[in-house]
Formats: sequence, structure tokens, C-alpha cells
Amino acid sequence: VHLVESGGGLVQPGGSLRLSCAASGFTFSIHPMSWYRQAPGKERELVAVIGSGGGSRNYADSVKGRFTISRDNAKNTVYLQMNSLKPEDTAVYYCRSITYWGQGTQVTVSS
Repeated sequence: VHLVESGGGLVQPGGSLRLSCAASGFTFSIHPMSWYRQAPGKERELVAVIGSGGGSRNYADSVKGRFTISRDNAKNTVYLQMNSLKPEDTAVYYCRSITYWGQGTQVTVSS
């Protein structure tokens, strides 16, 4: 099983980024997918989760209205569109399925 995140980087407050997580080695389309993040000195926290078909989505209160999770089962990829980014969104972002984790991608929000 491989989960490979991409799309992180440095962005100014108020900016946007789209993270991608490409999955392989398992039947992607039948499993929920989720995004987590971990800021320095803090515990890893759930950011968003999407059901296998894409119809069910849930978000942490801290990102509701700013982040959107989506998936393309034909491409075995899950996305996280992040808008109106804030400095407190700075963290390493990880995708997860079942018990598997990606290696993470750094998102830094700073002027």
C-alpha cells in the first residue's frame, strides 16, 4: 500500500493550496479516505473525511467553510482544497486510509 501526498508549500495568509494523495496497492474506491495534520508540538488531528462514494464528508470545526475534501475513484486520488488559509493551518498534512498513512506534505502559511 502506498499513499503519496503532494501539493504542499509556502503560502501567504488568505491564500489557497490543493493537496493531492495518490493511492495504490488496495481497492481505493471502497474505503473512506481522510486528511490529518500535525503542527509542531501538537497531536495529529483529523481535518476531513470522505466516504467511499464521495457523498459523505465531514470536517473539523476549525476548517469548515474553508477546506473541501474530494476524491476521484478513477484516479485513486483524494484531494484537499484549502482556501482562506491561516497561520494556524501550518502543519504537516497526511492522508490516511484504513490503517495506512502517507509520508506527509508540509503546509506553511506565513507572510
